[in-house]
Amino acid sequence: MPVAPLYDMKGNKLGEVELPDAVFGIEPHEYAVHEAVTLQLASRRSGTHDTKTISEVAGGGRKPWRQKGTGRARHGSRRSPLWVGGGIVFGPTPRKYGYRIPRKVRRLALLSALSARAQENAVYVIDSLELDKPSTKAMVQLFKAIGADKPLVVTASADDTVERSTRNIPDALALTVEGLNVYDIVRHTALVISRDAVAAVEEALA
Repeated sequence: MPVAPLYDMKGNKLGEVELPDAVFGIEPHEYAVHEAVTLQLASRRSGTHDTKTISEVAGGGRKPWRQKGTGRARHGSRRSPLWVGGGIVFGPTPRKYGYRIPRKVRRLALLSALSARAQENAVYVIDSLELDKPSTKAMVQLFKAIGADKPLVVTASADDTVERSTRNIPDALALTVEGLNVYDIVRHTALVISRDAVAAVEEALA
């Protein structure tokens, strides 16, 4: 069973805590992680790009010149794709880039990302991740004391104090167990998680 160091809010090591093997002890599945990250990034694309086709550009109400006798090529409309300012052929149109992957693959990807962090000894459990008031300084000191670089902070439930204490720190992010996702776990090199959040993750995924 994987283990992780246990700290208090001041960065003092209290010992070690066992992590649930079903969540943090599986063999990471790279393909599942790749699929989940690709899905998240694709879903974030706005897809609002658009070009005008021949039916949408302005002008072209009449034939530019008569069909024969001018010595020039025949044309029927100034909106033709051959003309400057004419319509675009096969140009991009608004669309959604998101797609779906099986629920079991999504779950496997999340378990794989968590297990990979555990194998890298990059999971830091905080006995009680609580602050009396928002304090960026306190969070910076905690990260420095435990050696967490680019941390992803995970709490069992929404905690405005922790979120406000973390959001001004470069490369740091605070999430709840409900908002935990593969992309953010992969993007951050350390997982700082409260002790009750570990139990919540096990309940949700195991």
